[in-house]
Amino acid sequence: MKTNHSIDMRSQWKGTGMEGFRTKRWFLAGAFAFAFTTACATGPKPVAMNAVEQPAVTVPAPPPPAPAEKADANGRFAEALKAYEAGDLDAARKGFEDVVSQEPKALNARFNLGVIAEKQGRPADARVAYEQVLALDPAHTPSVMNLGLMHRHEGQLDEAISLYTKALQTPGHAHDEPVLNALAATYRLAGRLDEAEATGRRVLARSKDNAEAYKTLALVAYDRGQYRLAELLIINARKVAQDDPAISNTLGMIYLKMEDRPRALAQFQKAVSLDDTFAPGHLNLGALALSYRDYAGAERAFTKALALEPDGLEGQLYLAYALDGQKGVDPKKGVAAGEAFEKVLARAADKPEAVCGAGWAYAADRAGFEKAIAFLDRCKELSSTTEQDKQLITAKVNGLQNMLKNPPPAATAEAEGGPRKDAEATGGAGSSVMNQLPQDPSAPEQAPAEEGAAAPEAAPADGASGNGQTAPTPAPTP
Repeated sequence: MKTNHSIDMRSQWKGTGMEGFRTKRWFLAGAFAFAFTTACATGPKPVAMNAVEQPAVTVPAPPPPAPAEKADANGRFAEALKAYEAGDLDAARKGFEDVVSQEPKALNARFNLGVIAEKQGRPADARVAYEQVLALDPAHTPSVMNLGLMHRHEGQLDEAISLYTKALQTPGHAHDEPVLNALAATYRLAGRLDEAEATGRRVLARSKDNAEAYKTLALVAYDRGQYRLAELLIINARKVAQDDPAISNTLGMIYLKMEDRPRALAQFQKAVSLDDTFAPGHLNLGALALSYRDYAGAERAFTKALALEPDGLEGQLYLAYALDGQKGVDPKKGVAAGEAFEKVLARAADKPEAVCGAGWAYAADRAGFEKAIAFLDRCKELSSTTEQDKQLITAKVNGLQNMLKNPPPAATAEAEGGPRKDAEATGGAGSSVMNQLPQDPSAPEQAPAEEGAAAPEAAPADGASGNGQTAPTPAPTP
């Protein structure tokens, strides 16, 4: 999903982050290595590889005969491209640098240096490379898209809007669909819904089957609470792009707002069936499982989401809650939950949910008692902690300290009656909610439920994890 937006963790389901737009990158390839910028130059259309909003791919024409210097630069470009495709980024970087040294206006080579810098974790160098290209050609679409996405990821929405607007104001580029779609999506992220709608409709006025424009308009309607309209718009997008997992994901979000969880579940499942690497779909499956207290199912889904997007802070927090929900069966899960909360705190040091969550989680097993006491003491001092919670914490800390001073006699699980096996204790571990609810991928094409129809009965959505700590219902990403 990766723009940093604050989330009300105790709110109802809502959309966050980068909505359904895949965070992909452009990379330029093709026989025509250069796009020189002059007053009347018209370079080839770029071949889009890993684009955020993908335009139609146009294969460029072969280059005209070139002087020996340019022919040599073209050869170096091709060698650098081969190195990039083989995964040798250092060799690719050296090759594109050689091209730029021979041809300072080799825009695609400069751009590709930006892509490599991003892949190598050098965002400042990537920015410089993209800005150098845009200084020569303000409408160089791949540079506009990648730099704009960097701005969006860092929450710099005004900068992204300014970048897209400048590109569109360049003569001959007023109707560049990828840039217009990116601008519409960014307006929506910034809460400028009227401008997002106007820009999306501007795309559809010239391209009536543009799936990205329909997706943005659907999300605008979703933000306005117009869920029936959002459903119709996103189904229009599906007619154009049937295999786009983001469309199913957004439709699932809409059905959640309509209180139709079975159909929402079917859509999240369809999203990951279309693309098993679509992290928001796994995140939403986990969120839905967590709301049903299917902690084991939630753990599996969040683990998958984190494997795909290791930097996902929400996914890490929700995984901690999923582990915490299973500590009644296995106290070691409480320790694992505490460690997961600590990973959240390593990136968000004062996040109340993680501070308090770690305290209650570590309290499940003697091995974590000392850490539990430390985190619960921190939790008690937080301004967000209620007086009632403070009393619970005080009692818990006193109990933990007494147990540390006076270890209980050794006892086997059998002597104590063994671990609890009831459904509440297992958190649904023996029977996943993913198997209990209807799974009908064709559901979205059916007519929506009538107004006032009874919503399916669901377990409490607070995800209570016991011991005074309440796990919030996660907010899935549309």
